[in-house]
Amino acid sequence: MYNKALIVILLVLVSTSLCTPATGQTKIDGSQLWFTNTELNAETIKACPDYIYLSQKSETYNIIKKELQDNLNTLFNKDVKVIKKLKPGSLCVGTTAQKNLTTYFSDSELKELGNDGFIIRTVKNNNTIIIANTEIGALYGTYHYIRLLQTSKDDLVNLNIVEVPSYDRRLLNHWDNLNGTVERGYAGHSLWQWDELPATISPRYEAYARANASIGINGSVLNNVNASPDILKTEYLNKVSVIAKVFRPYGIKVYLSVNFASPSVIGGLSDANPKSADVIQWWKDKAKEIYTIIPDFGGFLVKANSEGQPGPNDYGCTHADGANMLADALQPYGGIVMWRAFVYNPKGNDRAKQSYDEFMPLDGQFRSNVIIQVKNGPVDFQPREPISSLFGQMKHTTLMPELQITKEYLGFSDHLSFLGTLFKEFLDTDTYTEGRNTTVSKVTDGSVFNDSITAIAGVANIGLDTNWCGHHFAQANWYVFGKLAWNNQLSVRDVAKEWLMQTFSHDEDFVSSMSRVMMESREAVVNYMTPLGLHHLMGWGHHYGPEPWCVIEGARPDWLPTYYHKADSIGLGFNRSSTGTNAVAQYAEPLKSVYDDPKLCPEELLLWFHHLPWDYELNNGKDLWTELCYRYNLGVEQAQQFEETWNTLQNKVDMDRFKEVQQKLATQVREAIWWRDACVLYFQTFSDRPIPHELFKPVHKLEDLKKLKFNMTHHN
Repeated sequence: MYNKALIVILLVLVSTSLCTPATGQTKIDGSQLWFTNTELNAETIKACPDYIYLSQKSETYNIIKKELQDNLNTLFNKDVKVIKKLKPGSLCVGTTAQKNLTTYFSDSELKELGNDGFIIRTVKNNNTIIIANTEIGALYGTYHYIRLLQTSKDDLVNLNIVEVPSYDRRLLNHWDNLNGTVERGYAGHSLWQWDELPATISPRYEAYARANASIGINGSVLNNVNASPDILKTEYLNKVSVIAKVFRPYGIKVYLSVNFASPSVIGGLSDANPKSADVIQWWKDKAKEIYTIIPDFGGFLVKANSEGQPGPNDYGCTHADGANMLADALQPYGGIVMWRAFVYNPKGNDRAKQSYDEFMPLDGQFRSNVIIQVKNGPVDFQPREPISSLFGQMKHTTLMPELQITKEYLGFSDHLSFLGTLFKEFLDTDTYTEGRNTTVSKVTDGSVFNDSITAIAGVANIGLDTNWCGHHFAQANWYVFGKLAWNNQLSVRDVAKEWLMQTFSHDEDFVSSMSRVMMESREAVVNYMTPLGLHHLMGWGHHYGPEPWCVIEGARPDWLPTYYHKADSIGLGFNRSSTGTNAVAQYAEPLKSVYDDPKLCPEELLLWFHHLPWDYELNNGKDLWTELCYRYNLGVEQAQQFEETWNTLQNKVDMDRFKEVQQKLATQVREAIWWRDACVLYFQTFSDRPIPHELFKPVHKLEDLKKLKFNMTHHN
């Protein structure tokens, strides 16, 4: 944790390093995010407009004007003038309120755009129009147009692009505390300087808003789901209002995580019973105060009756009772409640089943402005999990996916792990709830159930580190989340290339090599950490590094790795089949039968659903023990290949970022070996089988690894 003097120094350094392409960049250090590289795609030179036509004025239009002038003038080395009267050869940006622009579009296609969508179309007189129903939609169209100029190889002289977002609400969840620390944050201190607000406004607030708007993110939950009730005090609401004012021209609403016990902790009431008239009135009064201070406030995020947090169960009430009480307080103002389904207790026989067991009986009982926020998997952001069984099964309740951008279980900000492949694997998984092709993306974006509100959330990886995310390549996870929240059908390989071009270079060898690394990186982490469906083998409390042997006296069993891997002399894995905890029964057919049969179950999830003998034969003819050794070793080899690939690209990257990424990759290789040796040697004590002779010889000894105590301080 940083002291206050150091925070001030960091803010000064950050404010001087942030700049738009037009002002020049004195140092490439990652602070510019995906606005760093200003190369022009050679094939787009004909696309430069002669003029920029903007006939409206507002804070948002001022942003549009600045972004276009700065980028066009830099990309084309040309002074593109802003005009007030339309001329041939103009780039026109506006809304449907401008009737001289709408003549080129049908009423039906404009209606389909909703609040955030846009059209970019080349019309007569060599004019290109960016049009939307709202100023924010026009801003999104502007960023899309600039990105096309920089990265696209398509014809940019005759454009006809229609973009409508997959989800209405596309949010970042910040797990930031009021004291400036960040839970599961690996990029320094919190962005939000509560002790300086409202008087002092960090320049990073607008830089953050700009970055989010450029990829379509339109909401931020500012504080930790393990929420302090103090965030609802008037003092803090006034601070939040300042951040909201900075965000507003970029189309970003603020949301707050709230503590369910707030009426009793800060409100002076005797309890927080959701059926108490006094409690109901307290929340109504608090909602009125919030919207008086922040008129466009988005709503509440709630973690209740989970991991010690208070909730309606404390009073014999259901999650629906608690969520609906808050929803009623917010409803007059258009606010929503995002109620997390991440609940479990140590008494259950399978943590992976508990969210389903608790929420399925409540299906259809929630208000229309309540959304149940569900983690992608049934346990907790593991390197690989099956989808949560709630997706598709809760047919009468709106669900929103919760993805983790910060890599709590994937090597923090030390390991290069592009999560686009994880996000896409999840979104493309078929739930089969309404037959074939009812994927998670379709059951959450309104395509299947026609939900009145749709939303998706990503737990942010952002802090005060100069490069925002702790690892230069960790920025790509923020970027790809935003892009998939906007369009859940995108190719993440294309997104990876797009990010590389904007962040580093257009060099074809560089983009090809590093996009390949990015696309393979998450699978490599799975291989050297938790192959074949293993999960939660990470260190106690901090979730960094391997501790499959971990035993803590008095600890909850479901917080310990041994609860999950079930290693014994017979075999390995958690039996969730019909002969075990029967978690497979929570899925629709044919997933239920596929997961239930080890011969049909995807090998990537085999040990998630089955406890199998060490000599169990896999599809490739290897027994389980041998394949396990091969997978762990493959992960190490992949990490080594990533390091070798990066080292060949030294002349294609600025030296500072090259060295910083190089150091991270070296750490990743060392720790991949650490993971491999620890897990293989530990599981060998149960299998009593040799490591295949053609593979590795462990670098470490098991007894030495068990003594290793991870120092968390340098990761916070």
